[in-house]
Amino acid sequence: MPEQSPGPSVAFSAITKRYPGGTVAVDGVTLEIAGGSFVALVGASGSGKSTLLKMINRLVEPGSGRIAIAGEDIARAEPHALRRRIGYVFQNIGLFPHMTVAENIGIGLRIAGEAGRDARIAELLDLVDLPRDFAARMPDALSGGQRQRVGVARALATAPGLMLMDEPFGALDPVTRDQLGVAIRALHDRLGLTTIMVTHDMAEALLLADRVLVMAAGRIVADATPRALLAGEGGAEADALVAVPRDQARRLRALENGA
Repeated sequence: MPEQSPGPSVAFSAITKRYPGGTVAVDGVTLEIAGGSFVALVGASGSGKSTLLKMINRLVEPGSGRIAIAGEDIARAEPHALRRRIGYVFQNIGLFPHMTVAENIGIGLRIAGEAGRDARIAELLDLVDLPRDFAARMPDALSGGQRQRVGVARALATAPGLMLMDEPFGALDPVTRDQLGVAIRALHDRLGLTTIMVTHDMAEALLLADRVLVMAAGRIVADATPRALLAGEGGAEADALVAVPRDQARRLRALENGA
């Protein structure tokens, strides 16, 4: 893989998104995400977390406010050019069923006209721990976890410094989900990425991220490290989310002890 500099910072300044009918999905969010950090966005369904994420690569346009990547206003970039610099992984994976694994991984490279695609695709398969002979397979011959690894390889193909992940493990079984989460965190550290992940799973956020942002009604209501959230320093909304895995762990201990 080509050597990469640390990922860029991402800054939101008074970002708001209001949909027709008056629904406010994101309400005046201002925050900065440091380059090279792994940030999890959590919250109940409808809290605005996926909308906020999708505004970074302009899949959703903000109604007002400004977003900057490494100090550059994203509104000044053409959306297609912006997206080439940003990796994007989402729950439904979105592989093209009529293309081989190699063709799916290399589609961004082909569009950019890059040479040496075969060697790069082989490197990317190594990076996501898939055998190189998977290059010739079709997506329907892979398991869900393998398809999501292909999706991650595709997102990394153009060597982005910024990775956006929208419920990337939501469709996977618990064991595969845990394994892939660990792999994604390792890739983040190895490549020096800035990673922003939306998840509804608070345990996943606490275990993978350096910083957790809790959203409610379109606003950031808690912004803390996992350790601080576990110590009860995030406020009521964060405490309610942390209580779920904590209570599950307590009940498991009780089962284990025969209670």
